[in-house]
Amino acid sequence: MKKTLTVELSPFDDESLILKRATKKLGVKNADGLKIKIEKKSIDARHKSNVKIIYSVTVFDEEEKKQEKIYEKLPVERTVAVVGAGPAGLFCALTLARHGVKPIVFEHGERVEDRTKTVNAFFDGGELNTSSNVQFGEGGAGAFSDGKLNTQVNSPVIKEVLEDFVKFGAPKDILYLSKPHIGSDNLPNVVKNIRNEIILLGGEFHFSTKISSLVIKNGYACGVKTDDGQVFETNSVVLAIGHSSRDTFFSLLSSGVFMEQKEFAVGVRVEQLQSVINKERYGEKFAGAKGLPPADYKLVSHPSERSVFTFCMCPGGVVVPAASEEGETVVNGMSNYKRDGVNANSAVVCQVKKEDFQNDSPLAGVILQREIERKTYLAAGDYKAPVQLAEDFINGAVTKGLKGVLPTYRRGFEFFTLEKLFPEVIAENLKAGLFDMDKKLNGFASCGAVLSGSETRTSSPVRITRDENFESVNVKNLYPCGEGCGYAGGISSAAADGVKVAEAVFNKLRNNL
Repeated sequence: MKKTLTVELSPFDDESLILKRATKKLGVKNADGLKIKIEKKSIDARHKSNVKIIYSVTVFDEEEKKQEKIYEKLPVERTVAVVGAGPAGLFCALTLARHGVKPIVFEHGERVEDRTKTVNAFFDGGELNTSSNVQFGEGGAGAFSDGKLNTQVNSPVIKEVLEDFVKFGAPKDILYLSKPHIGSDNLPNVVKNIRNEIILLGGEFHFSTKISSLVIKNGYACGVKTDDGQVFETNSVVLAIGHSSRDTFFSLLSSGVFMEQKEFAVGVRVEQLQSVINKERYGEKFAGAKGLPPADYKLVSHPSERSVFTFCMCPGGVVVPAASEEGETVVNGMSNYKRDGVNANSAVVCQVKKEDFQNDSPLAGVILQREIERKTYLAAGDYKAPVQLAEDFINGAVTKGLKGVLPTYRRGFEFFTLEKLFPEVIAENLKAGLFDMDKKLNGFASCGAVLSGSETRTSSPVRITRDENFESVNVKNLYPCGEGCGYAGGISSAAADGVKVAEAVFNKLRNNL
């Protein structure tokens, strides 16, 4: 027996009722020996008087044996340099290693265990380590942002990525939740386990190692050169750099690697009381129900030809210092697996258009980011966050005190008029967008909601252009990959892109034997 069907539970029901409801729906009187597998779990909160949890479940009496994916191996040794150990780089290296290709992974920052200590020291007021921080280090920027795995990408590879995350220690519910997340507290162990598997399969890691240049001969990438002068000759090079790898962007541009401007978005972090969001999303009756997670939201406003939207929403989370360069302040959001903090937070960002850039350089977006981040640092100093009540920002008023929502940014904060940080067109659209979003979700930009600046690292400001074979359009055997090169947006899509690039690399190596 094997049947898939939908079951509804109240947020006050226990999940042990799923089998009973499912078998009743199937007309089965004796449930002995039957088991269930949750395929999908989502929340229907469209009607606050009747919030429901919807499960898609499979009822079966005999489990199917799962077949492991078989990876074709090369008969000869080949090596590939993988620059970056974020999700794209790690999953690219893992897939290559499974194919018997030796990945040599170079990471600017520290291994995740050491990086976590370095990041926490900075959060608590210590010095900024420009090589290892929220942006740089094993696990990538997503390691300190909640570990959200939801994506708009519809690909079988995403399922494989989620299954691998579970294999390496992520919670099993990521396989069926409509909005899966690992949590910043769980991610370091998962990342470490992936690294150990790559090493077990013959891979190699070099941490705290910056790539100074590519080795390019006759239009082919055939290795990398590190800051200390070492040269590693390899058969191919994968660029799995993050969206904040600015020095690498400039180095690649000077080496003649083709890249182009890419639009992105900038704005602020908004914090509200999680209890306010719960009541608005679930209603008074269900806001405290045990079966419901801390509520989230996703809002979009169109005050002009530029969209304003929420991004990287962290229920029960905190706002964190995310700088990677001296004298520049950046904020981001983070939450742990339980998401049990007092505040909710998310980025509220406005589209940046190419017309906002100062020139036609492929890296003009980086220049704009830096300008905003330096203004943000000067506004509060010492990597503190400049903050302003959302209502004051909307109305152009000066903030003189808080109104119930305490900023969670650990390095401290200073009141500041945040519109001064942005080009006028960005500031005005942010004001209009926040006002509109508060009408859609009461308390979003009112009830003491507080803003902190600035959120500038939403996505890469550059695209390192590649062809249909995933290779750079003007350097052969060079494979731009993941979010930093402009081909992903978030952990899952970056990891999936890493898998796809690895398969492309392997296929070319095999075909050239």
